[in-house]
Amino acid sequence: MGAQLRVYKRRIRAITATKKITKAMEMIAASRIVKAQRKVAASMPYATELTRAVTAVATGSNTKHALTTEVETPTRAAILLITSDRGLAGGYSSNAIKQAERLTERLRAEGKDVDTYIVGRKGLAYYGFRERKVADSWTGFTDSPAYADAKRVAGPLIEAIQTETAEGGVDELHIVYTEFVSMMTQNPVDGRMLPLSLDKAPEETGAKGEILPLFDFEPSAEDVLDALLPRYVESRIYNALLQSAASEHAARRRAMKAATDNAGDLIKSLSRLANAARQAEITQEISEIVGGASAMADATAGSDK
Repeated sequence: MGAQLRVYKRRIRAITATKKITKAMEMIAASRIVKAQRKVAASMPYATELTRAVTAVATGSNTKHALTTEVETPTRAAILLITSDRGLAGGYSSNAIKQAERLTERLRAEGKDVDTYIVGRKGLAYYGFRERKVADSWTGFTDSPAYADAKRVAGPLIEAIQTETAEGGVDELHIVYTEFVSMMTQNPVDGRMLPLSLDKAPEETGAKGEILPLFDFEPSAEDVLDALLPRYVESRIYNALLQSAASEHAARRRAMKAATDNAGDLIKSLSRLANAARQAEITQEISEIVGGASAMADATAGSDK
């Protein structure tokens, strides 16, 4: 019984230490979510107005720009997949990877070759383990991305879509990231960044009753698009990185809370088992003492005769 009790106590100490770690990680993730949410909210006005400006230039002119013109028969597409650098975040990275896999299958079904670009060590490890080719990758900033990181990621993607497919370029650029909805809900989503979709008319991008201005382009609409579209891609990627960072912190907080709660339940269960083992040990000791006393009494009574 003593050995069993020592096993229970050792497990309780180990789980208690783990519980302290998961609780600390839960509190850290919770504190970072608020900061990440503020960054997401701060990036939205710029991204929205930049999208309106690019849409206005593209629809308000007759310029056929490479980044806004649909290719008649696209044959190659690029996917930017955003995952995390660290684990312990539940299904955050795996859900984004599954979304990218579904998008890849859909694009290949349309007859397109797919180049994959990855942000985050988890996605890179997934593709590396399966020996799949990755066009480019970036790591080390997923939990707190800066605009410079988005700019670094956007560079090769813009270059790829500006290059002819015969020379290794792509016709379309897609992005897969995790959208932050609430503390409890984060959804992996995918969308096409380029060519820019111009389904909406310019007036639909304004508020109801708003009269949108007419634009004059200097030096030309093509030059304006050349200047705006890289900023558009960078802002879209930056917003996706921020959304993914907030989602990662929320997923990690939820996973660590579940781990902490499970550790508490396990400690209670082991404590009951330890108490039962201790009680059985005490009962056995009492039985041995009583038995020994009875034997001594019987021996003394026999010697007196």
